[in-house]
Amino acid sequence: MPFSLPFTRRLLLRRAALAPAALGLAAPQLAGFDAFADAGADAAPKGRAPDAERETHGLSIFGDLALPPDFPHFAYVDPNAPKGGEISLQVSSTSGNQNFTTFNTLNIFILKGDGAAGMGLVFDTLMTGNADEPDSLYGLVARAVRVSPDRSTYRFLLRREARFHDGSPLSAQDVAFSLNILKDKGHPSIRQALRDLDAAEAEADDVVMVRLKAQRSREAPLIVAGQPIFSKAYYAAHEFDQTTLEPPLGSGAYKVGRFDQGRYIVFERVPDYWGASLPVNVGQSNFDRVRFEYFADRKVAFEGFKAGTFTFREEFTSAVWATGYDFAAVKDGRVRRESLPDESPMGTQGWFFNMRRDKFKDERVREGLGLAFDFEWTNRNIMYGVYSRTVSFFQNSPFAASGLPSPQELALLEPFRAELDPKVFGEAATPPVSDGSGQDRALLRQANELFTAAGCKRQGASLLLPDGKPFEIEFLDFDGALEPHTAPFIKNLRLLGIEARYRIVDAAQYKRRLDDFDFDVVTSRFGLGLAPGEGMRATFGSQSADLPGSRNISGIRSKVVDALIEKALVVETREELVEICRAIDRILRAMHPWVPMWNKPNHLVAFWDVFGRPERGPRYEMGVVNNWWIDAGKAAAMKFPGR
Repeated sequence: MPFSLPFTRRLLLRRAALAPAALGLAAPQLAGFDAFADAGADAAPKGRAPDAERETHGLSIFGDLALPPDFPHFAYVDPNAPKGGEISLQVSSTSGNQNFTTFNTLNIFILKGDGAAGMGLVFDTLMTGNADEPDSLYGLVARAVRVSPDRSTYRFLLRREARFHDGSPLSAQDVAFSLNILKDKGHPSIRQALRDLDAAEAEADDVVMVRLKAQRSREAPLIVAGQPIFSKAYYAAHEFDQTTLEPPLGSGAYKVGRFDQGRYIVFERVPDYWGASLPVNVGQSNFDRVRFEYFADRKVAFEGFKAGTFTFREEFTSAVWATGYDFAAVKDGRVRRESLPDESPMGTQGWFFNMRRDKFKDERVREGLGLAFDFEWTNRNIMYGVYSRTVSFFQNSPFAASGLPSPQELALLEPFRAELDPKVFGEAATPPVSDGSGQDRALLRQANELFTAAGCKRQGASLLLPDGKPFEIEFLDFDGALEPHTAPFIKNLRLLGIEARYRIVDAAQYKRRLDDFDFDVVTSRFGLGLAPGEGMRATFGSQSADLPGSRNISGIRSKVVDALIEKALVVETREELVEICRAIDRILRAMHPWVPMWNKPNHLVAFWDVFGRPERGPRYEMGVVNNWWIDAGKAAAMKFPGR
């Protein structure tokens, strides 16, 4: 399925990523122990007093910047890439207030409305990420940052040449304004991410001082450095917290061009972009136009791609990938299919129960429901064997728990033994392997036993909840792509006496119901990155369980998980973080707040062969919109259908 992204580190920092949700905020999971350009975290720069501020060209969670201050460009770009042409693509990921099938506002930084894809292309940030590193930032609007010895104060030194698209200078006043208004009026997820920001003040036109709270998370400095920068003067005449279709004033490589509300939006490259020659931008933003197309139906979208309506497509439907690409343009080589690698752990996908509702509060009920899903049958008969079963909330990463707890995990869990399910101290909970029949009688019998133990009773063909009401479940979605996968699941639930149904609503209603937690079961896919931290609080923390629009879809509340997240936010080594995340994974999996689905560690893409690209891609994202370009020769020779 398409990807739904939390407001996390790499998303927020890779502001021009393929993800149309790239918001210019920060990206999958950052933290806050910073690296210094030419000094370790505990050493003062040569010739400077030990208690003096230290200046650096970048920040990293654990102090391990890969690039020196004088790096010329990122390793995965072609510094001589030509500019020109257009890439057009379907919306394939969202974040914040965006949805997949429509938009009615260009303001993606608040809860209201349905935000347009790609708006992160418009705004610059203080620093931006290297997609070859899991958790490092380098200067964009900020040429450097000075950090106090106690790491509570960060003075960002701005590039005086930074400009908004109208030619006005981008100053420290604009940065301070942006941070403060996002903390006060931004999307709830942004406000939560900025909770450790104590103050943001302009000390000079080119110096902004950021002060963090004493008990801040590791991620706080990097989250701050990845926020979009707005024009203070522009918002003196425009209300920030309202929906609008007026293109905002930005300072990034692109600005809003033509659009038709709910159908498409085009971003135009700014020819005199002030930051084009910076090392963090060289070889990037090569397309003159980036166009996002909206479709209410995936089948219609695929037909549009076949007709050349848009030129790049990520495929999320295994049946289409296996059987649909047999049209003429594929056979004659005009359309290419490839599998692009991505080392980011992004396999966490499943049906999530709304545990705020009484019928899902009992862990035995949730576990029993999961036993009715036959992955083996579904993968073989519907998905052509393309996928592997998801088992962990940290799928495809070193943070996933396996087997029995390690001594380090036990040391973390033991103080909470009285509050935890004894299963947490055994083998990590893993979905059982079925007999592949689509109706595994042994698993269904086990599910029925769990329901009975939870107080449910069978009355004829119906299963009654402990309060005597019929057990009913609604699977809510905004399109029918997963209906074939859900139908056999529903069939087994009905065999167990549960009245289950699959309901499709329009994308706007779906988003509202999700934001308001008005659902039984929904599907979600997300990743927590290579240094999980703040994203865990947003996705699993009790504080976010009732926060409108939060990523804590199931309403997870656990004092133990909260306590372990707090530890994760301040650890000083990756090794410690790994053990904490594995402990959290064990607890969550024993809670059964979801029915895990499936995953694959790559991107299946198809594109009309008009593009050029660097010799290799980045490690932690596809980098298509960022780093590819139009090959003029290929484009001139290309024959699109009907043109």
